[in-house]
Amino acid sequence: MTSSVHPSSSSSTSFTVRELCLAAVMAAVVFLATFVPRIPIPLGYAHLGDAAIFLMVLFLGRRETLIAACFGSALSDLLGGFPLWIVPTLIIKYFMADIAWRVIRPDQRRASLTRLVVGFLLASAWMAAAYTLFGAMLYDSLAAGLASAPGLIAEGVLNSAIAIVAAGILQKTPLGRR
Repeated sequence: MTSSVHPSSSSSTSFTVRELCLAAVMAAVVFLATFVPRIPIPLGYAHLGDAAIFLMVLFLGRRETLIAACFGSALSDLLGGFPLWIVPTLIIKYFMADIAWRVIRPDQRRASLTRLVVGFLLASAWMAAAYTLFGAMLYDSLAAGLASAPGLIAEGVLNSAIAIVAAGILQKTPLGRR
């Protein structure tokens, strides 16, 4: 299984209109995948938003992916009744997408299945650990933070598996052949 390279990641510091529009649309996709299938877990909810982020790592430019991951997820916290989590989510999702990107596409070329699995699972481990720690800090209770860990771990594994299966399917489309 491989990922495709997207040519929009240039060394320029300014964004093109295409990059901004793509980031906005993908933030909406992350928001919907995070907001709609909400499964309650201690201190929050599990969702499929991370699978959307992982697919963006494979098929989009780095900057668009990072922006969409942060703002789509944070918007879900805002509108979903978890405003306390907006800042932690911005930080956690930025690094989650960045970890996946650096493991899977360090040279911006196609990635092997092994790199996909390792990248997604490392990013998911970061997400679970970071949300657990932020939960402990925000609620001033290590027990409260740890209560969310099993759900977060399961969410990470499920999102990784969904992204790998979806990537295999998308690879056969024009998007995957680019």
